[in-house]
Amino acid sequence: MPRFAANLSMMYTEHGFVERFAAAAADGFDAVEYLFPYAVPADVLAAQLQAHGLTQALFNAPPGDFDAGERGLACLPDRVQEFRDAFTQRALPYARALNCQRVHVMAGLVPADLPPQTARACYLDNISWAARQAAGQGVNIQIEPINPRDMPGYFLSRQDQAHALIIEMGQPNVQVQMDLYHCQIVEGDLAMKLRQYLPTGRVGHIQIAGVPQRHEPDLGEVNFPYLFDLIDELGYGGFVGCEYRPRAGTSAGLGWLQRYRAHRAQP
Repeated sequence: MPRFAANLSMMYTEHGFVERFAAAAADGFDAVEYLFPYAVPADVLAAQLQAHGLTQALFNAPPGDFDAGERGLACLPDRVQEFRDAFTQRALPYARALNCQRVHVMAGLVPADLPPQTARACYLDNISWAARQAAGQGVNIQIEPINPRDMPGYFLSRQDQAHALIIEMGQPNVQVQMDLYHCQIVEGDLAMKLRQYLPTGRVGHIQIAGVPQRHEPDLGEVNFPYLFDLIDELGYGGFVGCEYRPRAGTSAGLGWLQRYRAHRAQP
């Protein structure tokens, strides 16, 4: 059965952030992820993980000024030093404190006046650099294609684009964060995409949400129980992050997970 991780940035928002760890554990999750940990001291987060028997599956490296609309720095040539300082001084220390093996590095929005090849060259250089810094700590860098409807102008939007970049970089600890919500919006054909990419070993993390409204995965156009079975069939051993916005209370909306667990428990 897939190892589901609760995304504490979107789920359990009826609780304060630190209290969300206990709530996720009480609902049977054994792993968590979130966008950014930096507003809370790392030792506080580590204590919550330990107290509730949770694994930190993933978090994001600093993205620039997220509240002002920035969505990463890796493809921006005029922000290279800022990107690298934030990665080594903030992301890696948090990964060490939380014993987290996956850090997602957001690519950024490509300015209209920046030539695409310049953005691409900067991105390749920065991600390769980050991978080398992270390797000694056992951390895998995740890159994620994000759909242009939700994030217009984002550098990376397709699975084939992400995999081609990884092959070009040749860094063994750079992986694709395969968000099936984004993939369905951009490309569809999810079962075949999973069959194509999971056997490569280049997918380090999967995320899910209902399409099109990004609610629970039992709402919308995707047959997630079928895909969960397929993920298992293909031998994927990583986490499946539940990065969705509950419609009306997180715990009340977990019927999809309870039904799937009951389905898998049947002889």
